[in-house]
Amino acid sequence: MWTRDPKEGILATTRELGIGFVAYSPPARGFLSGRITSIDDLAADDTRRRHPRFLPENFARNLELVDRIVAMAAGLGLAPAQVALEWVLARERDIVSIPGTTSVARLGENISAVSVTLSNADIAELDAIFPIGITADSRYPDMSTVNG
Repeated sequence: MWTRDPKEGILATTRELGIGFVAYSPPARGFLSGRITSIDDLAADDTRRRHPRFLPENFARNLELVDRIVAMAAGLGLAPAQVALEWVLARERDIVSIPGTTSVARLGENISAVSVTLSNADIAELDAIFPIGITADSRYPDMSTVNG
C-alpha cells in the first residue's frame, strides 16, 4: 500500500512469463505496524531517519495514513501489519511478500497474516486510504547526494 511503483506492464510481463513478483517490505519498514508514532521511536542511528518518508516534514502526513490503517485493523481485530500483508496477498497469488522482522513476536504476527482474509469492501477501503502517490515523498533517499 505504501509504495506501488512497479512500472506499468511489469506485473503483466511477470505473469506472462510465469515469474512471481516480490513485494518488498509491505509493512513499510515498520511504519504500517502502527508502532512508530514519533521519529523519536527510531534509534539515533536507524537508517530510516534518512529515508524521505520518515523525515520530519513528511512524517506527520504519513502518520495520518498509518493512523487510518491502525483504526481499520483494530476494527477487524487484526494487527496493522497483518492488514498490510494481506492487502498484498489479496492482490494476486503470484505476488509474494518479504515483510522482514526484528523479533520472534513480529514473525509470528507476520506469518499469521496468511490466515487473514480481507473482504472486497476492506480492500476497497484500503485502496481509498492509500491511493497511488498518497504518501509524502519517495521511498528512498536520493543516492546522488550521498557521499561515498
